[in-house]
Amino acid sequence: MLLLIAGLFAFFLLVGMPVSFALALASIPVFVLTGTMPATVAVQKMVTATQSFPLLAVPFFILAGNLMNATGITNRLVNFARLLTGWMAGGLGQVSIVLSLLLGGISGSAVADAAMESRLLGPGLINQGGYSKAAAAAVIAFGSIITATIPPSIGLILFGFINEVSIGQLFLAGVAPGFLLTVVLMITAWLVAKKNNYAPDLQALPTFRELLASFFDSIWALAFPIILIVGFRFGFFTATEAGAFLVFYALFVGFFIHRELTLEAFYDAIKGSISDIGMVMLLIMMAAILGYAVTIERGPQQITDFVTALTSEPILILLLIVILLVISGMFLEGVANILLITPIVLPVLVHAGYDPVHMGILIVSLINLGGLTPPVGIIMFTVCGILDVKTGAFARASIPYFVAVTGFLAAIVAFPQLSLLLPGRLM
Repeated sequence: MLLLIAGLFAFFLLVGMPVSFALALASIPVFVLTGTMPATVAVQKMVTATQSFPLLAVPFFILAGNLMNATGITNRLVNFARLLTGWMAGGLGQVSIVLSLLLGGISGSAVADAAMESRLLGPGLINQGGYSKAAAAAVIAFGSIITATIPPSIGLILFGFINEVSIGQLFLAGVAPGFLLTVVLMITAWLVAKKNNYAPDLQALPTFRELLASFFDSIWALAFPIILIVGFRFGFFTATEAGAFLVFYALFVGFFIHRELTLEAFYDAIKGSISDIGMVMLLIMMAAILGYAVTIERGPQQITDFVTALTSEPILILLLIVILLVISGMFLEGVANILLITPIVLPVLVHAGYDPVHMGILIVSLINLGGLTPPVGIIMFTVCGILDVKTGAFARASIPYFVAVTGFLAAIVAFPQLSLLLPGRLM
């Protein structure tokens, strides 16, 4: 039955059916052919999937991110990132990487970050920085996966919700890997820039006064992730309560501090959030049906038995699952991947002795890496579509960054304390 479900799901994707509907329709054999469960259970699972207090964090953080972007914070962060790194080799390429780190506490989505930076920095990278279109697309796309690691990552929220892992611990676990990935990508961008003679964006180092002024101009955005960490550490709020607090925080900054959040911009932020939330919730509802069908058929247990029959070595089990996640990331959008694949593979990893928080950071990073690879990498297509880049040219320009991210993932596996130090110390 599991093979039939997987075959139907693959078929529906190949014929171009939206992922959400493919998820639901692939589960039909369990409810129709086996006769063990009435079809009404499928409807009940759709409804109950949305009735979760932790899941409220998703719409709150999506709305908070859209509101923060409507307050002029993005432009302030661009200026701050330019002063920090625009003088380095690679110029705007370095700026785009640091901006992804700074925006990680705002958007929480790699795709959203990649789309925004492609429009904001892409033309400058090509026209002033000397980057080819493919090189500009590569540095923006790979920088965007920092956003998916730094709290409040929507991917980490969904991973914690669907796998019953502490979202607060996942947020804390993503901080050190996020900074490490930033450093790794900046070094790679510097090496690429030196090889190709890309010009700096700034001709001279900024003065301390300029840096300080830009820092204070961006202070409300830079305080955003710090509030999260302090709140989790001292128990002021859960992830859901943090999302609600940050919505009011964004409204306060927009209306009373920067005074740039107009009623029209507020309406646009609400409208954009409704669209984003609707897409995510539809995927969650449909994935709940398929997830229940797979559970009824003992999918996680069968896959655990299959993998452990191949090998009992934890590192080989992890390697097999890494390959599976990279391949699935090539075909499925990140949210669908987290909802569909992680409930199956995480029990295998926990059975092999791995910490679920540590694996959460690794899995979410791997899924986003899959979004950068052909044939259906959603981040790749987003950037390439905006900058008018062929996927073949993008793939060639991505090789140095792909190697760098592979090294980063190897470090996450080899040194679990990179992920577990902060949660262990603070929670």
